[in-house]
Order: sequence, then C-alpha cells, then structure tokens
Amino acid sequence: MTSLDVATATLDVAAVRADFPLLQRRVNGHPLVYLDSAATSQKPQQVLDAVDNYYRLHNANVHRGVHTIGNEATDIFEGARTRVARFIDAPAEGLVLLRNTTEALNLVASSYARELLSPGDRIVLTEMEHHSNLVPWQLAAERAGLELAFLRVNDDGTLDLSGLDELLAPPTKLVSLSHQSNVLGTVVPLRAVIDAAHERDVLVCVDAAQSVPHMPVSVRDLDCDFLAFSGHKMCAPMGAGVLWARPELLQRMPPFLGGGSMILRVSLEKSTWSTVPHKFEAGTPDVGAAAGLAAACDYFDAIGMDRVHAHEQQLTSHLLSLLEEMDGIDVYGPHDMSARGGAVSFNVTDVHAHDVGTILDRQGVAVRAGHHCCQPLMKRLGVAATARASVYLYNTHEEIDALGDALAEVRRIFR
Repeated sequence: MTSLDVATATLDVAAVRADFPLLQRRVNGHPLVYLDSAATSQKPQQVLDAVDNYYRLHNANVHRGVHTIGNEATDIFEGARTRVARFIDAPAEGLVLLRNTTEALNLVASSYARELLSPGDRIVLTEMEHHSNLVPWQLAAERAGLELAFLRVNDDGTLDLSGLDELLAPPTKLVSLSHQSNVLGTVVPLRAVIDAAHERDVLVCVDAAQSVPHMPVSVRDLDCDFLAFSGHKMCAPMGAGVLWARPELLQRMPPFLGGGSMILRVSLEKSTWSTVPHKFEAGTPDVGAAAGLAAACDYFDAIGMDRVHAHEQQLTSHLLSLLEEMDGIDVYGPHDMSARGGAVSFNVTDVHAHDVGTILDRQGVAVRAGHHCCQPLMKRLGVAATARASVYLYNTHEEIDALGDALAEVRRIFR
C-alpha cells in the first residue's frame, strides 16, 4: 500500500458526507452528484452551526461598542483572523479579512500596484489566470501606466517557465499567478517561481483560491509576498475572503476603501489610518462569515489537509481514466497527477458544453459549463467553453462512475 493509500484509508468519506446536509438532496429524481466544488463548496453542519451561533447569541458590531455582546462579536472576529492565519501558517498581523479572492486581488492591484509602482513598471501574469487575477491588473496598468507581460501555457496544460528569467528582468516589479488553475487543474511550481523572483527583488502575489481548500499550504514555506483565497471554496460561507500580505508591505500601502473602522483620527480636513491590517477593513465586516471560516479551518484540521489532498488525487485519477477511456471526449490539462489537482475540464465532440451540463443535470450530476471566467485561456485552448467536473473531500468513486453513466446518455442523445 502506498503512502497515498494509507492517507486516504483514514478518510471516512461516508462520515464526511453525513456532515453536509445539502448532499442528502435528490435532483430531478436522482441522488445529487455534486461535482462543482471549484465554483463553490458545500457547507458542513459544523460551519452552519458556527454562523447560526453568532447570529443567535453574539450578533453585534465589532471594534465599536463597550457592551458585552459587542466585545463577544469582536472576539469572534479577531479570533477568526488568528485561526485562519494559523491554518495557512502565516503571521496574523498580515491577514486582512475581506469578502472573497476577487476583492483581495483588487486590493493589491489598486493599493500596491496602482499607487506604489511607477509608469513603465511591469507586472507578469500567466495565460491561465482567472479574470479576478487579470482584470484588476489591467485596470491598474491603464490608470498607472504599467506594462503587463504573460507566461504562456504549454500544450499539455502546464505553465511554460522557459521565459521566466527574461520576464523577471527590469522593469518587472511584481508577478501575480494562480497556485492551481481553476480550468486545467494545473498546479504551478510556486516555490521555484518565487525564489527566482525574489533573486531579482520582484514581489509575488498568489491567487490561492483553488489551492488552500485542497492541499496543505504554508505561507512561510512558500515565502510569497501576497496570498489571496475565498472561504466559500473551502466549506465556509460566501462573504469570507482573505488577503495575507507581508505586514511591512501593508504598512506602505494606502487604504483601499475609506470609512468607518479603518481610521485613527478624522477631522474635516484630513484623516489618519488605523493600524495594519485594520486600515484595509472599512465598514462593518461579515462577522458571521468569519465565524464560519474559522469553523471550516477547525473542520479541515481535524480531518487533515494531507488526507483531503490524497483523497482528491485518487478521485481525479479515476476521473481522468474514465474520460480517457470514452470515445469522443477531449480532456484539457496535465495528465500527470503530480502536476494537477481536482478540477478537470473536458468537451464532448460536437456537443456544446452547456448542452452537456444540462443533460448531466437531468441525471442529478452537477458540473460547471462555460468559460470559467478564463476567456483568454479558452482562446489558447481553441474552444469557446468547456464542461468541468471538480472533486472534493465529500465525493466518492461511485459518483465518478455516475458521471460516466450520465456522459454515456449525452453521447446517446447526440449520436
């Protein structure tokens, strides 16, 4: 038995599934097969209870009152900050609690890139980026006179790093890239990129929306400068997002939004800002979502992210084998399991991805269909859209087989 088998053997998937109320549903007369966790994950009862507990017993605004429940709410919110920082092995003073990955990346693109970089400075991105890690940089470049350059994608779905050294040369100041592609499942060798960038005094921003929920991620080990991810993709509520940044960078960066909570002193003529990270958290935060995110961290640590990752690897290997054995299906992304995660994009020959998704839904199988907020990557692949099946800790091998049966129905209908 391999180490992968040993890790997976200790993951009781039936017990995990029992924690997720929505997975007990039937859809169109069939048991739900939820293979769209790359878009958003389902929520375990433990997370739902944490959110409910906050609103039932501790609902108050934070950092403002002197009354008991106000202090309790503040403790919950600040406790979530500490808990999430521990989950990603990062200093809590650099952790900003936001709404989602998109807001976190916009914060960096606006407050750092647009305000602290100079006209002519270059930002390096990749061809496989989600729009959330592309559009904010386009806006920053347009407003601040910056240059954008791109690492390309190889035909096998891996990232072409052959031109990295050239792209890291002056005037490059920042690299921003996904840890794991939401379309191809490609896992980027981040530490090699970060080490090469830091040798040139180039900062690195990591879109970890598809990695933190699926594998052990240590900010200290990666040594990145910025890291962003969303709670809703890791079994936490929507409305919980995270930006971790080196505190010394946050000190230099101007506020992203202005208003309550992020100030120190305000006069009619001028304002001064609160300490890091609070100066980036304007207005009333989503305390309930933060409580749910902290509970999700507890949930995953109790299971073990290494076990989650091992289980997903086995499911993904099964999924790839199933798709490759079927005629008339094109699969995109690496086939080497050491280079990929559990998001698998594919197309059925001569059938639009939306039609594939619709027919699968009739069989109770939920997948994503479309451009996945990656239109430039779709152009690189030469397609308008793909269907995407993505696995998570609560999926089973039987569900992979159910997808295969439903795809056979697609083939029958469009024969």
